[in-house]
Amino acid sequence: MTEPSTPGTGPDRIFADPRLAEIYDDLDGVRDDLDVYETVIAELDAARVLDIGCGTGVLACRLAQRGLDVIGLDPAAASLDVARSKPGAQSVSWLLGSARDAPRVGADAVTMTGNVAQVFVTDESWSAMLTAAKGALGIDGHLVFETRDPAFRGWEEWTREQSIAVTPTASGAVESWVELTSVELPLVSFRWTFHFLGTGTVIESDSTLRFRDLDEIESSLTRAGFTIRDVRDAPDRPSREFIVVASRTDRRSETGQER
Repeated sequence: MTEPSTPGTGPDRIFADPRLAEIYDDLDGVRDDLDVYETVIAELDAARVLDIGCGTGVLACRLAQRGLDVIGLDPAAASLDVARSKPGAQSVSWLLGSARDAPRVGADAVTMTGNVAQVFVTDESWSAMLTAAKGALGIDGHLVFETRDPAFRGWEEWTREQSIAVTPTASGAVESWVELTSVELPLVSFRWTFHFLGTGTVIESDSTLRFRDLDEIESSLTRAGFTIRDVRDAPDRPSREFIVVASRTDRRSETGQER
């Protein structure tokens, strides 16, 4: 039996369905994409980090194990349940909520890893997220996130033939693949299918991402009160993504005065 997706009703099923959340880390594999975040956070000498869209908490736990004060925020309860079960999770403050619920904690860094920055598909939701992120930062804090470069047209690789794989998980072997359902740039929609081979259960999860180029990113950050300080290539996926590091425009100067 195939269980269809329920798009538009909260977090995507891949994060919100407990059966999928429990196997998410197995399907995601080695998270070397997070190494660059640890590097940037170390360069910023950040001590308190808010991870928006923390999911199953991989980055949050890694940072907490390094002695940082970490808050993980996510709208999917099932993902947070997985996060709370991990080694070191007791050192993280886990919050259930959307980006708009970001607490004003005076963070040194706010992060958004993976596809988090691209789930804000409307101008209104993106602007609201940036406003909330700025409010969560201290005056000298930085926003660090990644977003796929639309010029690469990575969605052209999102086919069943190129993505199908069988992964061993705690729930048994799972066959999964992705297929495009709509390309209406800047929006790209796709469907993940998960076939639990042991039981025959098939679960589908629909998602939509917005692809923004650097000009759009910079102009939106400027309007929200941020200044881009650095744009890096993603080491694990060169020429495919931007790693953006932005500071509050009103940050203090080196002499301690606001600019």
